[in-house]
Amino acid sequence: MSQLLEQLQWRYATKKMDASKTVPQDKLDRIVEAARLAPSSSGLQPYEIIVVSNPDVRARIRAAANDQSQITDGSHLLVFAAWDNYTPERINHMFELHVNARGGTNEGWENYRNMLLKNYPAREAHVNFEHAARQAYIGLAASLIAAASEHVDSTPMEGFQPAAVDEILNLSARGLRSVALLPLGYRLSGQDWLEPLVKVRRPRNEFVTEVK
Repeated sequence: MSQLLEQLQWRYATKKMDASKTVPQDKLDRIVEAARLAPSSSGLQPYEIIVVSNPDVRARIRAAANDQSQITDGSHLLVFAAWDNYTPERINHMFELHVNARGGTNEGWENYRNMLLKNYPAREAHVNFEHAARQAYIGLAASLIAAASEHVDSTPMEGFQPAAVDEILNLSARGLRSVALLPLGYRLSGQDWLEPLVKVRRPRNEFVTEVK
């Protein structure tokens, strides 16, 4: 655990990345896998990750993201895209994955499935999207921590035009909406103004309340 905390102390939202360096495939795979293994509400995993390495596509996304250079100077861009709605088909697909992996079902499991089928699709689409987006942020956090453990730099981003990114990646046709970006790469040491600065967080007594 102490090593993990050291890695989290090491990481920061990198502002300047070295365009000459590429994140190795095995490290990239582990960073993405951390998000795939992350928890989600009812185990539905209501989001997907689009891994963008194509330079031209990343340049177009950069233009829709306030010209943030990490998108093109890093070697990969992870786009976290949430379901635009919960549908019976999506819910049933995830439940069937559970049934197949665990070798069967039971009454309690089917009752839970039916509860979700009754309640989720009946809600307004924007409510379901917002719920799915919150799950995507759990995966984003998992990838951030995994990147730090791999000594890969990253920069979580909300400062972009989601509709433009959705169009670039044709996400609407897949029932997805972009919610967060995560460029991956390596800091350009000595040329990033944020790198030498001390990490600042609220002290524990301001951040944690213990109820005993």
